[in-house]
Amino acid sequence: MLHRLTDQELRHAEEARGFMPPDEGLALAAAAATAEPRLGPMLEVGSYCGKSACYVGPVARRLGLVLYCVDHHRGSEENQVGWEWHEPDLVDSAVDRMDTLPFFRRTIHDAGLEDVVFAIVGDSPTVARHWTTGLSLLFIDGGHGEEPARLDYQLWTPAVAPGGLLVIHDVFPDPADGGRPPYEHIYRPALRSGRFTEVSATGSLRVLQRVDDDSRD
Repeated sequence: MLHRLTDQELRHAEEARGFMPPDEGLALAAAAATAEPRLGPMLEVGSYCGKSACYVGPVARRLGLVLYCVDHHRGSEENQVGWEWHEPDLVDSAVDRMDTLPFFRRTIHDAGLEDVVFAIVGDSPTVARHWTTGLSLLFIDGGHGEEPARLDYQLWTPAVAPGGLLVIHDVFPDPADGGRPPYEHIYRPALRSGRFTEVSATGSLRVLQRVDDDSRD
């Protein structure tokens, strides 16, 4: 099966640094395997150190696609000093700022994915405003604040081709389980728009599919 990672691929994904639980990572790979290559490449927003790319990259290769990874690599709000998800060893002492790009590059190199996974280093809204290529799969796992989530939805989801997939991480309908912005500002607006329908849910991972424009009223 296309989404079935080899033992070596799975080991790289599980050992890579990041916050993707194994069941959600495998669900992400399974969703990627259903993408239609004719619709365009795959793209993720928010790459951190490359863990999710290790789940998607091998599948993209088997489909003859590439995965673009958009991240400024300075860490999201929740990764900064004083926040719950801060990791001090990811701070570049020369500039006193987070820098996850070297870790991302090493992860992708070690996983043997440099021919299929490509980093786009930049601010997500800026890159999105200049992006013109349709996507077979869009995975949003970027900044979890209200404004970053809102902008990722507004600026990136139009790039999903009809029939393409929108995958969202850290969707928590119950406030007791986690932060709300991906749920309130990406997941719910996508469903309310009538342009997307839900395909599956695994933990906090939601897989939606864009409705074919010709099928809408």
